[in-house]
Amino acid sequence: MTERLSPGDAAPDFTLPDSEGKNVSLSDFRGQSVVVYFYPAAGTPGCTKQACDFRDNLAELNDAGYQVLGISPDKPEKLAKFVAAEKLTFPLLSDPDKKVLTEWSAFGEKKNYGRIVQGVVRSTFIVDADGKIAKAAYNVRATGHVAKLIKDLGIAS
Repeated sequence: MTERLSPGDAAPDFTLPDSEGKNVSLSDFRGQSVVVYFYPAAGTPGCTKQACDFRDNLAELNDAGYQVLGISPDKPEKLAKFVAAEKLTFPLLSDPDKKVLTEWSAFGEKKNYGRIVQGVVRSTFIVDADGKIAKAAYNVRATGHVAKLIKDLGIAS
């Protein structure tokens, strides 16, 4: 596992396919603030709750100047089904070889029901307009995380 990212670090750039197979790069968003979140698997209960929370709060985040990108090891076809089933309105990106997950320290050892396992570490980052990490949160909870993020960012509801 690579060293965890901290505020002030350069956000590792990436180009990954979205649910429609179109490439999306972090550098496409330079000049904007971006919420990049990593989640284990599309369609699972926790990941669905988290994605729907982002969907339901997207207008508020966008109005405050934040774009949202979700990244998982799922293939684009699975992401497309997830996007359609949950009516998601922000890009979900596919990282099946876990290269980006690893670069962002969002893949590695984690505790699962008391056992240490290898897997996706549910993580959220705020990347500022200059491409630097403004906030880094590892091992976030699927439920309630988006509300906490909005509060931490000082976005008034």
